[in-house]
Amino acid sequence: MPRDWDARTYDAVADPQARWGATVVDRLVERLEGDERVLDAGCGSGRVTEMLLERLPGGRIVALDGSPSMLDQARRRLEPFGDRVEFVHADLRGPLAAAIPGPLDAVLSTATFHWIHDHAALYRHLAAIVRPGGPLVAQYGGAGNTASVRAVLATIGDGWTGDVFFAGPDETRGWLAHAGWEDIEAWLQPEPTRFEPGEPFKAFLRTVILGAHLARLPEAERDAFVDEVAARLPAAEIDYVRLNVTARRGA
Repeated sequence: MPRDWDARTYDAVADPQARWGATVVDRLVERLEGDERVLDAGCGSGRVTEMLLERLPGGRIVALDGSPSMLDQARRRLEPFGDRVEFVHADLRGPLAAAIPGPLDAVLSTATFHWIHDHAALYRHLAAIVRPGGPLVAQYGGAGNTASVRAVLATIGDGWTGDVFFAGPDETRGWLAHAGWEDIEAWLQPEPTRFEPGEPFKAFLRTVILGAHLARLPEAERDAFVDEVAARLPAAEIDYVRLNVTARRGA
């Protein structure tokens, strides 16, 4: 399974991801009637899932994540929605039909797909569980995402720049089409994001960007690693680039 996360801290600091997620929710909802069964692929702590539930008063959401702590946090946040939410612990890198019984009407995903390297397989797995005509709307890190942070990471420690994969629009359209998706659109969107310097910026780096790096280090060395990355960046800013995707499941 994917690595676990510090979900409580993520829920507190991931305001940029929630802000971008609201736009993605709007993009999906305009394609729906309001009573659909929708997969939130990589629900995280449930902040974006909550927006989706509020926008689909007659809908049901399958909240899927590979991190047990994220799912626990999402359960707490989404408890008021009762049985309108199904929680699924599963790995998006593999087939999903066994984990999600019954067909889905649509797929939403925010800030997740860049953690998966085989996007050709990912889009096949999603197509296998969505009814014909069902929409997919996603946003995740695209080509050039966090380039300044990755440049710093290449010069410290053992030079490992992370376990992420930032695709571009052209190859993404190809993977989607090959997997049976139609009416495909994919485009990059720069989202440079400033933070309060000092500990707020370091908390964001530690939780959202550097988690996989810190997991490889002894605990006593982790704070110094975060301090070094923050100090080497030119400002308390992350040069985010988002890859937006919309598509419709073919017949």
